[in-house]
Order: sequence, then structure tokens, then C-alpha cells
Amino acid sequence: MKLDSTVSAIVTGGASGLGAATARALAAKGVKVALFDFNEETGTKTAEEIGGLFCKVDVTSEESVDEGFAKARAAHGQERIIVNCAGTGNAIKTASRDKATGETKAFPTDQFDRIIQINLVGTFRCCAKSAKGMLDLEPLEDGARGVIINTGSVAAEDGQIGQAAYAASKGGIVSLTLPLARDLMNDGIRVNTILPGIFDTPLMARASEQVRASLSAGVPFPKRFGRPEEYAAMALAMIENDYWNGEDVRLDGGIRMGPR
Repeated sequence: MKLDSTVSAIVTGGASGLGAATARALAAKGVKVALFDFNEETGTKTAEEIGGLFCKVDVTSEESVDEGFAKARAAHGQERIIVNCAGTGNAIKTASRDKATGETKAFPTDQFDRIIQINLVGTFRCCAKSAKGMLDLEPLEDGARGVIINTGSVAAEDGQIGQAAYAASKGGIVSLTLPLARDLMNDGIRVNTILPGIFDTPLMARASEQVRASLSAGVPFPKRFGRPEEYAAMALAMIENDYWNGEDVRLDGGIRMGPR
């Protein structure tokens, strides 16, 4: 798909990190970009920087997502591109013992469900609603109508200790890729997923220097965190290459995560 001012896009989780970098890269191509995010202050600032539109959206809420799509489409028209970067994680073992008291406890189910609702269900919700709108678009070359890109994680394949919920949610996104692509193939909508490794996002910026150094040392090459701009470059490559469909691609410097 050619990226220019005739195309509009939505980026969920677009206020910062991978989403913001993708929004900036799309805007630099002339694309009209709407950002879906829960962080109004950061989202508004990012949208102003790129000449885009901010929509305060909670991806776990049907009503909020519907309102976001309505606002974005009123301003920019029906999107041909959606990049889903909204997500979060936690670190809780399935069952554990308090070393001081000996008390045992299980992973609280509500905390597991929260991650699934945001990462997996929220992603699918945005995919389905975006695809529904794309069905009414006039086809471009080869019958193309739109592109969906989702964000998995290397944790989908290399889940570490304490990542049961996060790995399950990202594994679900990976498993969605091919059936979504098959569901939408006759309507000219492509679906791909990027599996980032350790990226230098605002979440990682809060880690101590010791933790950051240890994590980056585990990357085979280059021995550093991924840059959000590198994720954005991959997303744009997937959008612009019309033969890229139904694929899950690791973007991780060759890392394979150990148990810890």
C-alpha cells in the first residue's frame, strides 16, 4: 500500500513507546493519523507534534472503542491501516510461597483476566471493528482495502517466570494472525503481527541501570535494546509490501529469553 495523504491510520497505544514511533513514521509519509490511548496528556502532546488526532480510548470498553472510531473517522475518514500497540503486563507467579511467613498464594484470577482483556481481547476488538469499516472501502491495486498490524511479544514463545498472563495474551495475538488473515483475505485486508524483543520504551526506562545493562547484554546482536523507530520501520515495511500477509515476525536482535 502506498502511504500518502490519501490514507488514514489508527494507532492504538499511540501516546508513547512503539505506538508513538509508529504514528510519527506514518505521519512523516503524509498519512492522516489518529492515536487511541488512555493517557490523555501524553496522547494529546504526541498528536499535536505530528499533526494528528488524539482519541481517549480504553480498549477494554466497547463503548469507548466505538467512540474512538467514530471520532477518528469523522476527522479523517475510514482508516485503511490500524496498528495495535496498546498493551500492558504484570509479573506474578502461578503459585508462590512467602519466604518470610511461609504463606502460599495463587495468581489472582482478576489480575490474569485484566491482562487478557487489555492485550488480547482489546486487540481483537479493535481488529474486528476496523475491519468492518474497511469492508466498505473502494479496493486499491490487487483489490487491497486495508492492513492490520498487531503487536505480540517474544514472550509469546519465550515466556519467563511470572509472565503467565502476559505470555498467554501475546500468544493469543500470535495465534490470531493466520485466522484473521484468512477471514479477511477475500476482502483485500492483510493481517500481520510483530513480536518485539526488549525495546527501549517508557516502561523499560523506569528500570534500574543494573537491570537495563543485564537485559541488553543478553541480546546477541546488536547488544542493546531495540529502538521504537525500528519497530515502526518494520510496521511500515509490512504495510507497504502488499505480499506480506498472515505472518508473525520476531524483531529481537536474535534473543531467546531464559526462564528469568
